[in-house]
Amino acid sequence: MTRLAFAPLIPQDWLILLGLAMLVLLVWSFLARAKGAWARTLVFAALLAVLAGPITVHETREPLNDVAVIVTDRSQSMEVGTRTKQAQAAYDAVRRALAAMPNLIVRETSVTTTPGGDNNGTQAFAALNAAIADVPPGRMAGAILISDGQVHDAPPDAAHAALKAPLQVLLAGSHGEKDRKLTITAAARFAIVGKNADIELRVDDLGGGEGGTSEMTLSVDGKAIGNRSVAVGKPGKISVPITHEGENVVEIAAAPGDHELTLANNRAVVTVTGVRDRLRVVLVSGEPHAGERVWRNLLKADPSVDLIHFTILRPPYKQDQTPIDELSLIAFPYRQLFLEKLDSFDLVILDRYAEQGILPPLYFQNIARYVEAGGALLVASGPELAGPTSVSRTPLAQVMPVQPSGEVVTGPFKPVLTAEGQAHPVTAGLPQAGDGTAPPAWGRWFRAIGANKLSGTTVMNGPNNRPLLVLDQVGKGRVAALLSDQAWLWARGFEGGGPDAELLRRLAHWLMKQPELEAESLSASVVNGEVQIARRTMAPAARPVSVTTPSGKTLTADLSKSAPGMWTGRVPATELGLYRLNDGQLAAVAAAGPLNPREVSDMRATDEVLKPLADATGGSVHWLADGMPQVRQVNSDSAAYGSNWLGMVRNNAYRVTSLTQKPLLPQWATLLILAGVLLLAWRVEGR
Repeated sequence: MTRLAFAPLIPQDWLILLGLAMLVLLVWSFLARAKGAWARTLVFAALLAVLAGPITVHETREPLNDVAVIVTDRSQSMEVGTRTKQAQAAYDAVRRALAAMPNLIVRETSVTTTPGGDNNGTQAFAALNAAIADVPPGRMAGAILISDGQVHDAPPDAAHAALKAPLQVLLAGSHGEKDRKLTITAAARFAIVGKNADIELRVDDLGGGEGGTSEMTLSVDGKAIGNRSVAVGKPGKISVPITHEGENVVEIAAAPGDHELTLANNRAVVTVTGVRDRLRVVLVSGEPHAGERVWRNLLKADPSVDLIHFTILRPPYKQDQTPIDELSLIAFPYRQLFLEKLDSFDLVILDRYAEQGILPPLYFQNIARYVEAGGALLVASGPELAGPTSVSRTPLAQVMPVQPSGEVVTGPFKPVLTAEGQAHPVTAGLPQAGDGTAPPAWGRWFRAIGANKLSGTTVMNGPNNRPLLVLDQVGKGRVAALLSDQAWLWARGFEGGGPDAELLRRLAHWLMKQPELEAESLSASVVNGEVQIARRTMAPAARPVSVTTPSGKTLTADLSKSAPGMWTGRVPATELGLYRLNDGQLAAVAAAGPLNPREVSDMRATDEVLKPLADATGGSVHWLADGMPQVRQVNSDSAAYGSNWLGMVRNNAYRVTSLTQKPLLPQWATLLILAGVLLLAWRVEGR
């Protein structure tokens, strides 16, 4: 291609000033009616033309291919109805049409919603921008977006879009779709255990009218807790009981409406953290001993524990003639503790307590009833358990997991975890406990109380493999029997000490039913696109776990042993939402991504999001339900769409491979022209 250009012989600014000066002289000459003014004009024009340096430029050009992008939405909302089939058919047709167009490069990308990611929904324009990041605007032929219209990162207008070419949208789905949607508008993040948490919500029939009620099904940690009713299209509130510490996963499901696209947005999940007001513990020490302070220090150091401690220093039968007014003791408030307020305590600890006539049998019977009704009892024993004043000779025996043999074993020994103890969360993984093949690396004890196990689980053995720590569940409550009073040796660091604080802390918290210390538990979390399952059990094997995906599909996970008492497994997590787990005994839930994903908040196909942007870029929106439009190439100055077609712009972009410059006229021709106009001007003025 050849074109005209200029290469001035003097700086451009000087050339402009010279031209202005000549123009002023010419204007003055014409105004003054000077002789030969027109001839001077020719001279000045010729001189300026020569100084401007006209040249011819010949370019050798290489045409550049235009770039078109296909963006396919493969997010979770595209799985509704026949959208996936519509989108695949449209993709195949577009790909064939673009492949037949000359000088066109086709790039492809897709967008998915990733479980475990941020709550950003469908990021179609992030995928589009990444695909065209290295493409000059002058080479963009356009972009074709195949989607249901539920795109959550659309720019507000064309000025904020990276795409400077027509956006053509092919919508999967149907016109006028309707769906029911549940929205959590506000929810308590924390609640006291035993109280209710308030959750504000709203049920809307999108695309339909208001009116009527919707039945709501509630579950906590995968366990159904009942139904509620709320008005459709109006704010509502429900209360959910919080039963334990830590995360309480509350799932709310609205009954299907008359028109449903999917049930994925009929459900919502709220996590409420349960906190205890205070754990109330009563510690009764039968007599002062070296280990008494261990229990007191442990419980007083726990900020969540409200401790009441009594030590029996003076039994009723003691007669030493001390005047009453000289005693600095208070009477043991056994009626208030074990009759009137017993049910208000979370744990009762009898530390070397012996029956000395202080508590009538009725009170021991009341403690047993308290345990069976859901309370917790720890009996930390000394020699008194083997004697005639043993609490095992009271009505408390009906909840005791051991029966004393009457023997007190003295001599050094190391507490050893049993096979069950290596699996039970109270004792599993204690520091320096060993693996069962070698003795623990902790200090020795010197006294144990002989007893026979009646029920429960022995987690720690003493001398001659006799029970040392036995745990049991009685009715709704829990009981533990520690058959030694030597734990204080570990606290004092004797022979290197031992995990006394950790053991006693776990023991107390297990008795008070802390969730993380349950011997039978099922839990799961979504990590790196997988549902990772953890099953703790005292059984020799764990059952397979049935996993229900957010869309209702059922998967089966086989578990393998990863540690004593711990079994793990995993299944892929390809959907956003709540996964439900059940092994026939226990149930659990795990959330993939945000608890209430933006992706499933509205599943209706719509053109409201993308049509303004398509119009602003010169593109169009076509519903695939109305038929697949033709795809053709158009010139850059032509419309890029019609009622049944869409266009990719032909930009005619090129790259210059070589450049040749020549003066417009040879030098001799330039001299002749200048000489000719000068002679003409001289002759005109010489007349």
